[in-house]
Amino acid sequence: MSFENLNLIEPILKALKTEGYTTPTPIQEQSIPIILERKDLLGCAQTGTGKTAAFAIPILQILEGGKIYDKGPRAIKCLILTPTRELAIQIGESFAAYGRHTGMKHAVIFGGVSQGSQVSALKSGVDILIATPGRLLDLINQKFVHLHYLKIFVLDEADRMLDMGFIHDVKKIITKIPQKRQTLFFSATMPDEIQKLANTILVNPEKVEVTPVSSTADTIDQSLFFVEKNDKKKLLIHILNDKSIKSALIFSRTKHGADKITKDLVKAGIKTEAIHGNKSQNARQKALSNFKSGQIKALIATDIAARGIDIDELSHVINFELPNIPETYVHRIGRTGRAGSSGIAYSFCDEEEMEYLKDIQKLIGREIPVIEDQPYHMRGASFIMSKSTKKKGGSAKKANPASGSAPMSGSPNRRFGNKRR
Repeated sequence: MSFENLNLIEPILKALKTEGYTTPTPIQEQSIPIILERKDLLGCAQTGTGKTAAFAIPILQILEGGKIYDKGPRAIKCLILTPTRELAIQIGESFAAYGRHTGMKHAVIFGGVSQGSQVSALKSGVDILIATPGRLLDLINQKFVHLHYLKIFVLDEADRMLDMGFIHDVKKIITKIPQKRQTLFFSATMPDEIQKLANTILVNPEKVEVTPVSSTADTIDQSLFFVEKNDKKKLLIHILNDKSIKSALIFSRTKHGADKITKDLVKAGIKTEAIHGNKSQNARQKALSNFKSGQIKALIATDIAARGIDIDELSHVINFELPNIPETYVHRIGRTGRAGSSGIAYSFCDEEEMEYLKDIQKLIGREIPVIEDQPYHMRGASFIMSKSTKKKGGSAKKANPASGSAPMSGSPNRRFGNKRR
């Protein structure tokens, strides 16, 4: 299957070729024909499956095929609602890339920054609006956004909307858009409240579920490091000093923790920045831009960024702290191994996090192999493993670079150092 088999128009095929895309991912292969047939869609897909392109490509084709430019500003024909600023910006980048040879105009609006430039873009007229809920409601109330001519509505990351407390705002927005429309609804998980919302806004939807809920992609090589809490910083520095790691997205459970890790890595001479909710929008975008361009090696993030960061060819994700919600592990490591590419996920686990590890392994239905051959391997880890990971038949693995699971170069001792005595 290639994109040519999906009956896409030449301007979009040309853009996809420029981006280097030839083969659609499963969600793209299944969703694009459904959307082009103007049907409502319920997509249950984990992060990293190519979901944005699955709706952006057919939306561009539908709007390009039916474009009628009246005199004066264009009317908003498509609204994409998404939970975070970062995700909104990246969806905008996708529309710019796939629609570069079409006549479609898009705008991205989100809070945390001055609304001036966003209002100017709206006044000049846009076909496609990508927005976060709060800023969208603000601009609707100020009469800068008019949705009377809306044809397509996309609700992206619906379960994340619920987690972040945006569902009430989403329901308000739904009351302000035409009832006669095409609706595309995407969620990685389907808790009861999200299912009820889907039932109220979708009309005879086609359902696309390309992977089991909360599973991890086969393209991600996962490894576990048992390490004392006080040794995590040393282990992280040790790993990042390997020159074969060009970039690493590192997750912390708290904003304070993210700032502390950043400070420690910078002190160790590793170019690092943090991205979390306490940072200004400009600071977050600057950090993300620096990471994408390779100006910094490590980006430290909290879970608000777990689904909002899309970086081409990101090789490593490191869980400095295991998340206390097992589904979050899936979303975190899904930043790598995206759209069929391979990726590496390392997770640090101290004794206090063993319960989190059990929950994660239960959710993903597999044991995460343990790398023992590293200089900060936890004393007594074999005893802990016998009570947890080995309990269900899991096994430890040496850091063998020939195994395909060890991304760093050299022998095991060269890669991670000799064990402590």
